[in-house]
Amino acid sequence: MTGNREPAASPQIRVGNIQRVIPVNAINLEKFATKAVRRCLALHKAKDTKLTKLREIFVWLISDWRMARLHREFLHQTGPTDVLTFDHGEIFISVETARRNARVFGNSLSHELRLCIVHGLLHLHGFDDQTKAAERKMEKAQRRILRSLL
Repeated sequence: MTGNREPAASPQIRVGNIQRVIPVNAINLEKFATKAVRRCLALHKAKDTKLTKLREIFVWLISDWRMARLHREFLHQTGPTDVLTFDHGEIFISVETARRNARVFGNSLSHELRLCIVHGLLHLHGFDDQTKAAERKMEKAQRRILRSLL
């Protein structure tokens, strides 16, 4: 047996829109997410992470109300956030919060949702944003992935 590892197969990724407030194209987001997961995996090829072990990832587009409930239940924080990532392969994105962020940062909603997907995938791949240095590293990776997929 050699010491070389076979490259991990990309997990299958699904996007489900379970909010009714803002129209979004879940099919286009799923196509984007399929490409983005491959880019994320290319960042740390030799590193074992949740992302390298998962067979499926589900991205759920949800409302602020549902996100606020998840945020309170799992992080004990009030109000909605833009994205929550769970180690078992679920990424929840509040479309309403993403729309507000898009307006604040001068982005389209589509760009902001793609950013949230990449952010969630990077969390699954071992990135975190708990310190300023880690946050800068994660933001750099997000920008690189988004630019490569435009």
